[in-house]
Amino acid sequence: MQTRAYAILAGALTASLLAALGGLVAVQRFGGTNVAADCGAGASAGDIGGDFTLVSETGETVSSAQVIDRPSLIYFGYTFCPDVCPLDTVRNAEAVDILAERGLDVQPVFISIDPARDTPEVVDAFTANIHPDMLGLTGSPEQVKAASQAYRTYYNAHDDEDDEFYLVDHTTLTYLTLPERGFSGFFRRELSGEQLADRVECVLRATGASG
Repeated sequence: MQTRAYAILAGALTASLLAALGGLVAVQRFGGTNVAADCGAGASAGDIGGDFTLVSETGETVSSAQVIDRPSLIYFGYTFCPDVCPLDTVRNAEAVDILAERGLDVQPVFISIDPARDTPEVVDAFTANIHPDMLGLTGSPEQVKAASQAYRTYYNAHDDEDDEFYLVDHTTLTYLTLPERGFSGFFRRELSGEQLADRVECVLRATGASG
């Protein structure tokens, strides 16, 4: 019952966060065109994205410039997530495979917001089960917080009780980031893999980032 209550609370908080973000939706301009709006990608009225330093699934400290070396779909979640994170990351992986069939190289990225449990080894096992090309990142609480703040995401761990299976409320958006342009739009979890691929392809071709 407690787990179910947490799940319901997480869903309610996520819905509220999405509504709040929806109120910030604006258009992102590339060369005078509203690419994000035209392609169905959300863009925030405030700054999203920026430099971060995290720890890779192989245990190396890496910078955002090192890991975002090609168009990337970034998702903030955690490996103990009971349903939302696996579904969202699998959807992102599906979109990446569809884009690859269209000749577009996009990297799926998973950033843990649960550094207490998500060691590099745990994250590596999680991403390997989702997609062979998925990059997993974790880090210290301070590093994770800084990365989350850069992308204006929310998370809150219910770890105040002595329960190793605690849940974490968190933002469920997926962020498209390009190496030279940075943040280029966000996508909601309601999209299918094909719908996500269509919108990402639209942004990549419109911005000249399709290779």
